[in-house]
Amino acid sequence: MKVHLGTDHAGFEFKEILKTHLVDAGFDVVDHGALEYDALDDYPAFCIAAAQGVVDDQAAGVDALGVVIGGSGNGEQMAANKVTGARTALAWNPEIAKLAREHNNAQIVAVGARQHSEADAIAIVDAFLAQPFSGDERHERRIRIMAKYEAEGQAGL
Repeated sequence: MKVHLGTDHAGFEFKEILKTHLVDAGFDVVDHGALEYDALDDYPAFCIAAAQGVVDDQAAGVDALGVVIGGSGNGEQMAANKVTGARTALAWNPEIAKLAREHNNAQIVAVGARQHSEADAIAIVDAFLAQPFSGDERHERRIRIMAKYEAEGQAGL
């Protein structure tokens, strides 16, 4: 599986640790930045690039997910969700990460590097990457409602 990463300075150190962890686990990692620590960098470009990479790969039939990282994960989630077709969930524990995949078919998880220990943050990402989407009709229907609104500005089926 391909995993797209995006972060700013607040998540840079954790991203480097996570990247090594994921490569060691056999994932194909794509690092969209930040590629060096810069206390004045801006997360939107990095997170948008990671989300676009996931959406493009999935559209091409590539098995891909993403992780965006910041101090809290909030802004990173918001930026990634600006990409048409992206579903990014902020997860603060492994159970929420699993539910984001299982119920919402989230393709990207946002993690607040300043909110968790390294081990806990890795556990969140690992849980997200390991959990498949359930494919239940009710969840598919809800995702279609969101997609229709995104495409047409209407929330009905």
